[in-house]
Amino acid sequence: MRFYNREKELASLEKVRQVSFSIHSQMTVLTGRRRIGKTSLILKSCEGTPTVYLFVSRSNETDLCFGFTAEIRQSLNIYVPEFTNFAELFRFLMDLGTRMKYNLIIDEFQEFYYINPVVYSLMQDVWDRYRKQSHVNLVVSGSIYTLMNQLFRDSKEPLYGRADTIMKLFPFTTSVLKEILTDYKPDYTKEDLLALYTFTGGVPKYIEQFMDRGCTDMESMVDLMLQPDSSFLTEGTALLIQEFGKKYGNYFSILSAISNGKNTLPEMEAAMGGISLGGQLKRLEEDYDLIKKKRPILSKENSQTVRYDVSDLFLRFWFRYFIKYQNYIEIQNYERLADIIKKDYPTFSGLALEMYFRQQMIESKKFAEIGSWWQGKNNKDQDEIDIVGLYVEEKKALVAEVKRQSKNFKPDLFALKIEALKKKVLFKYEIESRLFSMDDM
Repeated sequence: MRFYNREKELASLEKVRQVSFSIHSQMTVLTGRRRIGKTSLILKSCEGTPTVYLFVSRSNETDLCFGFTAEIRQSLNIYVPEFTNFAELFRFLMDLGTRMKYNLIIDEFQEFYYINPVVYSLMQDVWDRYRKQSHVNLVVSGSIYTLMNQLFRDSKEPLYGRADTIMKLFPFTTSVLKEILTDYKPDYTKEDLLALYTFTGGVPKYIEQFMDRGCTDMESMVDLMLQPDSSFLTEGTALLIQEFGKKYGNYFSILSAISNGKNTLPEMEAAMGGISLGGQLKRLEEDYDLIKKKRPILSKENSQTVRYDVSDLFLRFWFRYFIKYQNYIEIQNYERLADIIKKDYPTFSGLALEMYFRQQMIESKKFAEIGSWWQGKNNKDQDEIDIVGLYVEEKKALVAEVKRQSKNFKPDLFALKIEALKKKVLFKYEIESRLFSMDDM
């Protein structure tokens, strides 16, 4: 799959490189979930300029340095002495930057934490001494969000305050998904677009795997994910054990509960034997950025009417099916699981459709706040509105119902919901009501 989108990110990285090469060294930190395209973006931004790419695998520091030495020699066509520790190698690279201009990429930078955490304080010393007199465009990236955040945003860490730019990479927008599908299937349907969004959440690597294998509809996407050698089967485990380490059990159970509709604290605690989950939910939201707390729009911060959503669409799908039906995967009954997913797809993709329209509203930049609204603790359907968007700089709100098929829309019931919303919350707002169906994608 060719390189798509990321124009703003490329422009930002280009500006940083110009400063690095013309004034003095700059440090850029790029974060984002696994498979989001960090490495592809960095390498794309460095095309046509001298570049050293170092990938930090979790191995012995001396072995790493031997590999790095060979990479530097090949990339820059220079003599490099042998080093047994990374701090000395980094000093060599920064000194080299006083004589030549080049990009230095260190991928999976957080892995030094497990290899030799002293590396970070030694790097800080070298960076502080060489930064102003060298011309190195240093870009470090990492997939473990919590560790990367800690390394550069925690005031107790040696590299705190050293990054000139910190960028977080997000999934592709809905317009980019349409562009990709147009290239691979010009006559794609709305169902094809919804399936691509539902199964990937806009994550480039997953999209690439589908497109490269000609999977452009729901059935073929499901069949690909359930091949015996499919990376999708273990992707959630690989993604999350990176973050959680060995203590992933309760976190997995929480994410599984939310993905299967148990999205309030009492429901989750009951499903897990009554244990207290407040602290773990807080970490999942604030430290790991994997769930989002939802309250009815315009409700107070201390409101107890709270639901939780898994913010990553792929993980929501993975927990809903690959964890819930792990027994079918273990006995390699992939056909049975594929059948379950395909039959349940209309219901599950309905939830993704709501997120799709929220995403479109975010991308429009027209709204100051986007949420939903419901009354009371019973969360009955007749008391709930799917999407409420408050426009920027005006007392106007968009209130929307989301249905896969417009024929299932009940305008009289929706009108009653809007009336209740207006009385309770939006009494000062002009209300624009909409039905969003697949026709509006």
